[in-house]
Amino acid sequence: MIEVEHLTKQYGRSTALDLPELTIPDGQCVGLVGNNGAGKTTFFNLLLDLVPATTGLVRNLGVQVARSESWKHHTGAYLDESFTIGYLTPEEYYTFIADLRGVTKEDLDAFLHPFEPFFNGEILGKGKYLRDLSKGNLKKAGVVAALIGSPKVLVLDEPFANLDPSSQLRLKSILKELASRKDITMLISSHDLAHVAEVCDRILVLEKGKLVKDLKTTPETLAELEKVFAPA
Repeated sequence: MIEVEHLTKQYGRSTALDLPELTIPDGQCVGLVGNNGAGKTTFFNLLLDLVPATTGLVRNLGVQVARSESWKHHTGAYLDESFTIGYLTPEEYYTFIADLRGVTKEDLDAFLHPFEPFFNGEILGKGKYLRDLSKGNLKKAGVVAALIGSPKVLVLDEPFANLDPSSQLRLKSILKELASRKDITMLISSHDLAHVAEVCDRILVLEKGKLVKDLKTTPETLAELEKVFAPA
């Protein structure tokens, strides 16, 4: 469960995020949508303790993230390329992450095998460093790394960005399968309203740092979201 209490983040006189209260139950898949500057990435940075909150707190499975690092053992995340290690190959990076999470080489190989169609023969076995991959392939590598060790909480910022249409569809299928199992809590931000509405159980709409809509996903959700973001 993710719990937020009186959470704010200010930069000077500007308030990037103001969430008085929010609860995300175990096993729920939540999509965050909003225009640029809405506060989505700020919320993820606070959730992952990458920046300090101005006020309030975030709990991850009962652990206050700013006061303990124990939540990191069950949390996988990919926000951007800073989450990778550019001078490693994908294989070296995956081995590094697996070691951190207590995953054996045999189990890592078995874990990676189903992702071969998603990788499309462009990531593993190519001898390239992560820094030399295309933005789309780096995104693929990072998203899969976040899943190593079967995390209980998964945080993905714009996972569909920079992916070609086939890869977007494959990733959507992967995330839908994960969400259907109900043993992982997922938070996904995206500018693609259709993908989020199809994958997620619940949609949070942020505007200028505030939560303005909290929607349970239904067949009508996409149309409702399109109305929210329709030009005036």
